[in-house]
Amino acid sequence: MTTNPPIPLHTGSSALEVRRAARLGQLTGHTSGLARHHVQANLAILPKSLADDFLRYCQRNPKPCPLLSVSEPGQYRLTDLGQDLDVRTDVPRYRVWQGGELVDEPTDLTALWQDNFVTFALGCSFSFEHGLLAGGIRLRHVEQGLNVAMFRTNIATRRAGPFHGPLVVTMRPMKAADAIRAVQITSRVPEVHGAPIHIGDPSLIGINDLQRPDYGDAVQVMPDELPVFWACGVTPQAAIAVAKPPFCITHAPGCMLVTDRLNDQLGLG
Repeated sequence: MTTNPPIPLHTGSSALEVRRAARLGQLTGHTSGLARHHVQANLAILPKSLADDFLRYCQRNPKPCPLLSVSEPGQYRLTDLGQDLDVRTDVPRYRVWQGGELVDEPTDLTALWQDNFVTFALGCSFSFEHGLLAGGIRLRHVEQGLNVAMFRTNIATRRAGPFHGPLVVTMRPMKAADAIRAVQITSRVPEVHGAPIHIGDPSLIGINDLQRPDYGDAVQVMPDELPVFWACGVTPQAAIAVAKPPFCITHAPGCMLVTDRLNDQLGLG
């Protein structure tokens, strides 16, 4: 029996290296800070019977659900996002939902795949982090090797069919000058959530404790910093919990599909 040598992963890794590491089971955690030049994507995989409703949900909520690609039913190779890209194997960890309940977090979907599955790839804030870092803005979770902190808010998303629920946000602490610069940088890239939706007092959007994120890892907010909040692609998972579809699949929060598209193509060079 032969074993595959470990694929070393770092900020300069290629998208294909990250995907292959996930495919081989060598990468099962978050992708924050990896392959910094490449666009990362959230995933939602649903039966064709729910695809039209979910497409409308994305169209009505473009900040948390910016569409990068939508597959044909049963298609698992998204060639518009990358060569040698297989959505069944190339995400470090998935989430399987039944009736709105999380039932499993596998690292491979091959045995679960069905010919009626439609895959939605949505823009991810890990992509605009490349632009923030290039602009000299420090990101504490990246420096500490952590997943970004994510929170459910009291802001309702617009309903489409059975899909509705609270907006989920990511949070990054920044000094005021950096927050202003971050708005300028991210407002140029609606494909990956665009500008922040809130800066400052988290209680105004229903967040009571920044040290207890709903997803991801907590990071400290220093006294001279402001919490800056962006719409997050985990929002569909909150909508799935409300809609309670019989069966669907998403990525695990922070465990993204790394595509061959370059952040430079989004204006983040």
